Amino acid sequence: MENDKTGEPDFSDLPEAVIKEVKTPISIVWIVPLVALLIGGWLVYKALSEKGPTITISFKTAEGLEAGKTKIKYKDVDLGQVDKIELSSDVSRVVVQAQLVKSAESLLTENTRFWVVRARLSAGEVSGLGTLFSGAYIGMDPGNPGETARNFIGLEIPPIVTANLPGAHFALRAVSLGSLDIGSPVYYRQIKVGQVVGYHLEEDGKAVIIEIFVGAPHHQSVNKNTRFWNASGLDVTLDVNGIRVSTESLVTLILGGIAFDTPTNLEPGGPAETGDVFLLYDSREKISEKTYANKFNWLLYFDGSVRGLSAGAPVEFKGIQVGKVLDVSLELSPDRRTCRIPVLIETEPERFWPAHTPFEEAKQKTFMINLVKKGLRAKLKTGNLLTGQLLVDLDLYPNADKEQIDFSGKYPKLPTLPGPTEEIMASLTRLLTKLDAFPIEAIGQDLRDTARGINRLVNASELREAVITLNETLSQAQELMTRINTGTVPEFNAGVEQFNAAFSRLNTLVQKLNDEVTPTISATLQQAQGTLSDIDSFVHTDASLFQGLKRALSEIEGAARAIRVTADYISRHPDALIYGKGTEK
Repeated sequence: MENDKTGEPDFSDLPEAVIKEVKTPISIVWIVPLVALLIGGWLVYKALSEKGPTITISFKTAEGLEAGKTKIKYKDVDLGQVDKIELSSDVSRVVVQAQLVKSAESLLTENTRFWVVRARLSAGEVSGLGTLFSGAYIGMDPGNPGETARNFIGLEIPPIVTANLPGAHFALRAVSLGSLDIGSPVYYRQIKVGQVVGYHLEEDGKAVIIEIFVGAPHHQSVNKNTRFWNASGLDVTLDVNGIRVSTESLVTLILGGIAFDTPTNLEPGGPAETGDVFLLYDSREKISEKTYANKFNWLLYFDGSVRGLSAGAPVEFKGIQVGKVLDVSLELSPDRRTCRIPVLIETEPERFWPAHTPFEEAKQKTFMINLVKKGLRAKLKTGNLLTGQLLVDLDLYPNADKEQIDFSGKYPKLPTLPGPTEEIMASLTRLLTKLDAFPIEAIGQDLRDTARGINRLVNASELREAVITLNETLSQAQELMTRINTGTVPEFNAGVEQFNAAFSRLNTLVQKLNDEVTPTISATLQQAQGTLSDIDSFVHTDASLFQGLKRALSEIEGAARAIRVTADYISRHPDALIYGKGTEK
């Protein structure tokens, strides 16, 4: 090694070093990222394998729900969480997207139900108070097994009964819902055994279907002949024992409720099955009434007013309800000069059927034809004097005109009779017609003449003189008898002569009465009697005024006859005043 001109050593002549390459399979630098990749892949696989299903639930509103916070729970166990909340495509609802745990996948079927749990006050109970502090969450009920589903429609009202409760579901058919609501209690012998879980209208809108749940073991008390009734409010009964007030409980008094039992007059049927439909009666008394499956419609025509008759009014036969009124309408004649009122009624023909005889629908027509031949007629009758409500009364009128059932139309037509208003108007018309032909003025004149004749008879001076003379004679006779008792015979003879003279004058007076007054009285009485006969032909014989007048005139006639007989007898036997009648001396 030499120095160059600059004085620095020159290494160019030195030999080059030989480098030998050593090849390794993997650099240690790549081990860490490879391990990290493997761990990450394993974590991804584990997360994917353990990830639960994603579902969507639609609600009307997202009130109380928050993405990333609101939980989904079943029996207070967290099964998932809400990830996202958005509006539906038509902006009518909100769509909630939630992620559930893997174990909840088997619970997601077409029968699974979801609802928002928040503080609520429902019929007879308060629920969800815990959400006031923790916030609302989505409740879940798996329901019965079914097809797998991932999209659901949430309930706006929480279900009262979940799928895991033992018992049975039944449906009740009612005319209206009344005071019942979801959660209303169901009682059996005043013990709460279930509740109302839902309701909806029938497809035709004519009735309400009320869904109830009866828990085990009380659901076994429901059989085919069980009767359900609306136990809401008070049940007031008025009979010979007084007024009775009863209720199932204070809850039913305020919130309403349903009760059921099997009437004692019915044999228990077979056990009821889930989904059976029963009729809901208005009260407990109604459940004891017999029900008949066969119904028959009849058409009635009335010419008079039917004010007070409405659909639902009872149809009775001898006071027993056998049907009801379905419709009341108005029918005009083609020329619109007259009208009549058709009334459509529904009857239960088995109520008319002979006792202890099986009902045969084929013979119903013949049976009713025979009843009409015997006088069966329909007639309007007042059912309530206070409200003026009418009912249709079916009864037998043997003396009614012969008529037949008309089967030519859609409904057979039963013959009818006029109602009470029509009968009253017809009677008044007949009475007014008779009064128009009644000779009131002539009768009044006859009565005045009769009164004058009686007045002349009573106030006649001859009658007064005769009474005075008779009084004096009786006084003298009494004095004479006194003298006889004391032995004064001469005075007795003089008294007898005076008595004979007095009776001669009395005889003359009586003869005058027979010749003048009595014929007048007789003629007057005959005229009055003829007048009363005329009155009796127009006026009912039970009229107290005319009967009293007739009796008075008869008594006057008898009194006049008695006076005439007495006068004749005294004229022939003057000594009868002394010795009495029947003892002649």
